[in-house]
Amino acid sequence: MKLSDWTPLLLVLHTVAGFSQAQVINSLLDLSSSSRTVLPSLSRPANYSHIFYAVMFDAGSTGTRIHVFTFIHTDSEELPVLDNEMFYSTKPGLSAYVDIPEMAAQTVRTMLKVAKNAVPRLEWKRTPVLLRATAGLRLLPAGKAQALLDQVQHVFDESPFFVPDNSVSIMNGTKEGILAWITMNFLTGHLRKETKSTVGILDLGGGSTQITFLPKLKKTIEDVPGADYIARFDALNRTFELYSHSYLGNGQMVARLAVLGALDAEGSCVGLEWRVFRSSCLPKKFRGEWSFGGLTYQVSGDPDGYTGYKTCYQEVLKAVKGIIHQPFELEDNTVFYAFSYYYDVAVDAGLIGDVHGGRLQVRDFKKKAKEACSKTTKRPPAFPFLCMDMTYITCLLKDGFGFKESTVLQLSKKVNNVESSWALGAILDHFYNLNIR
Repeated sequence: MKLSDWTPLLLVLHTVAGFSQAQVINSLLDLSSSSRTVLPSLSRPANYSHIFYAVMFDAGSTGTRIHVFTFIHTDSEELPVLDNEMFYSTKPGLSAYVDIPEMAAQTVRTMLKVAKNAVPRLEWKRTPVLLRATAGLRLLPAGKAQALLDQVQHVFDESPFFVPDNSVSIMNGTKEGILAWITMNFLTGHLRKETKSTVGILDLGGGSTQITFLPKLKKTIEDVPGADYIARFDALNRTFELYSHSYLGNGQMVARLAVLGALDAEGSCVGLEWRVFRSSCLPKKFRGEWSFGGLTYQVSGDPDGYTGYKTCYQEVLKAVKGIIHQPFELEDNTVFYAFSYYYDVAVDAGLIGDVHGGRLQVRDFKKKAKEACSKTTKRPPAFPFLCMDMTYITCLLKDGFGFKESTVLQLSKKVNNVESSWALGAILDHFYNLNIR
């Protein structure tokens, strides 16, 4: 697995458009935000034995993504070389179709066209197709979540691809964090036999957040509040013992609900129309609609109350304090990659560019949060939730996980032009049975 020998990778963005209304049957898909990423084939080693493909659907709380991977398996390598990734995403997530599950099927059916174009026709029957749902479906009642999964399973069964047992399922949060850790360490070359150092991951989704790293001190393992904070897997004749935990309900979008006091709001969109959820984290003069998980909420600032960073921080702290465990060890010499909403919100705030990401200190989030919150008394900004989102990330990192303000995080959407997510790790686990436990 000589990732350091990879030739430069080229990012090609492809905007998908032109679908007729009939083709998407009035779908709520936000096709204008969909994108496709193609990596050129790398220099293939002379001793490669075969090329194989895999299709992974990531059914997240705010969107659905498809990853089509091309691997080279060599006789001399225990793990394959990643030759190519094609990526395509669309909004909203499958959970938005909780009351019309057939629309979830249409979403997946449309996205499978990407896989058909990426995988040679002769390889379709040998190429596994899988879907793993994350916090969006974990937050739904079991019966409604299963109805969505059943629709997806039907689409897979009628597709030309290989459909393994348990091809469609909801993935638990701990495994999500572990697989993201495997992805990032695979892409950065830290899963080689001779490599002792690794990188940690911070993943902030819409419904949940994950932290995973390889501790250097036994005290970190001994100090955990429960067995579900420790995970193990086997690779390259080595057992990795990780600190890993997922917090369901602490994703960026659900945190908004918590801050707004809307977590217990139930009923249809119609039933919510008369309720207005206020927060000092929103601009005083702002009032609008915000949708998540198939519901639409009326939200506004607090025109008669206090605004600003300190007031907002106290609201946000309620969603973090007493919930997030602080690991005994967060070594400064362990590099943490932060992605998903960490990246997206940092882009919205102007802290990093929207292509290459960058390195930020925790105090950079705090500084920008104060700046965003100081503008809430003025006319509504382009991103009305920016004060709330930046303050939540600051609080999550500092009062939640316990990072120092001087801690440097690597904000990343892609590594070597491959998406920063758990999807690649899940495919490696599927093919190589990493015995995650």
